[in-house]
Amino acid sequence: MSTTPSETTTSVLLIDDHELIRTGLSQVFDLQDDMHIAGVAGSVVEGLSAYAALRPDVVVTDLQLQDGTGLDIVRAIRKQSDTVGLIVLTMHSGDDQIFAAMEAGASGFVGKDAPSSEVIKAARHAHVSPRSFVCAGLVGAMMRRGAAESSRLTDREHEVLLLLADGLGAAAIGDKLYLSESTAKSH
Repeated sequence: MSTTPSETTTSVLLIDDHELIRTGLSQVFDLQDDMHIAGVAGSVVEGLSAYAALRPDVVVTDLQLQDGTGLDIVRAIRKQSDTVGLIVLTMHSGDDQIFAAMEAGASGFVGKDAPSSEVIKAARHAHVSPRSFVCAGLVGAMMRRGAAESSRLTDREHEVLLLLADGLGAAAIGDKLYLSESTAKSH
């Protein structure tokens, strides 16, 4: 059970235009000993305002909102901070959405059909490694994109891809493969 929020717990801002999703995810996060809900919002405008006021460690945002997209939120926050974790949550988890989230600067991408434990796992990852990207479908999306573009991965890129699929961030991949973090990111 969650204890009183403290400076040692990860603060989370939830942004979703469906009250049921906000309430359900709030309850899931509040069950975690190491996390607490700092605030909730239902739109891009409310979300950016809440972020400015609360400065949470992690923002979990729906992709489709009434007044814009979660990618608008990701881009705006990423311009301000490299240290906040940014998770995109969506019912529309196709390859295009995965790549758009990654390119916008998100730390992770989770489909709404995933178990709540995946959202928690992604938020924890985003908190410790906000500039890396985690997504269960990333490897498949990259392989489909590679096949569509008729390009082949180098052996090293394939190694990096497999480690990404295991949930490792760029720094951990660099350590494991004896590469700098920037080289791991470029692969």
